[in-house]
Amino acid sequence: MKTPVTDAAILSVAPMMDWTDRHCRVFHRLMSRRALLYTEMVTAPAILHGDRPRLLDHDACEHPLALQLGGSDPLELAQATRIAAAWGYDEINLNVGCPSDRVQSGCFGAVLMKTPDLVADCVARMIDASRVEVTVKCRIGVDDQVPEDVLPAFLDTMRAAGIRRIAIHARKAWLQGLSPKENRDIPPLDYPLVHRMKRQFPDLHLSVNGGIASLDAAREHLRVMDGVMVGRAAYHQPWDILGGADRLWGDTPPFDHPEQVAQAMRPYIAAHLAAGGRLHQITRHMLGLFHGMPGARGWKRTLSEGASKGGIEVYDAALRQVTQLAA
Repeated sequence: MKTPVTDAAILSVAPMMDWTDRHCRVFHRLMSRRALLYTEMVTAPAILHGDRPRLLDHDACEHPLALQLGGSDPLELAQATRIAAAWGYDEINLNVGCPSDRVQSGCFGAVLMKTPDLVADCVARMIDASRVEVTVKCRIGVDDQVPEDVLPAFLDTMRAAGIRRIAIHARKAWLQGLSPKENRDIPPLDYPLVHRMKRQFPDLHLSVNGGIASLDAAREHLRVMDGVMVGRAAYHQPWDILGGADRLWGDTPPFDHPEQVAQAMRPYIAAHLAAGGRLHQITRHMLGLFHGMPGARGWKRTLSEGASKGGIEVYDAALRQVTQLAA
């Protein structure tokens, strides 16, 4: 069944720890009205016992917006899902793909690929607790698993548990021997396997993730897949990915040039500073806005050197690095 959030999942920005915070999402939303945005992963215990406003608050402009949860205790995940759905998120996603040491020690993330029945119990309880859709993000396998065997079995188990939408990172995760950073690059991508999964499971909404670095590449995947999830490219080259993203839905993008995006962010930044925030908290997500354009180096240097201590005058000075060259 097509819903607004399912329609938005044609293109999504992946959940990325320390990157896709609320300031990053406001920035990304300016460039695309249509793409689905994800939070950083938040653990279920943190929601149950931590500072919920700090973890869950978001701006209305960020929607459609999904919260990614980490955990492996079905009851904790159900409770966290109930709380998060009431907080106004459009989707709750379970992380079955992160390979970090911290995630492994908590018995969640990619290591859960080894226990699909536990994942099925988790998502079934999350679905029962949620008034919004519950989804999964996974890898094609971990360690010595054979993806051609493991992935279809995993998808079949998720479908039986009630999941209808899954994002698949098209790499294995090596939990022993590779760092989290290496796990994002070294294991080879297997797009053909993920494409075969779409043909094998036509009733599931499947998105492909991993190594997708351009809108043209996204369009090629969309010939087969229901959706494309872009990670690092959307962060490091946001205009290249999101500036024209709304054309995937047949819409006109909000802005014609990244300078307009920078100007549109200025009131948000000024309000953040007036409330006692720091410039760096926002502009660290914006360094790649002018990627490949005249003045990009000056923009990035000015913000990198001055944003930790300066105010709006630093932002304006950085923007002049671009506008003066354009003039």
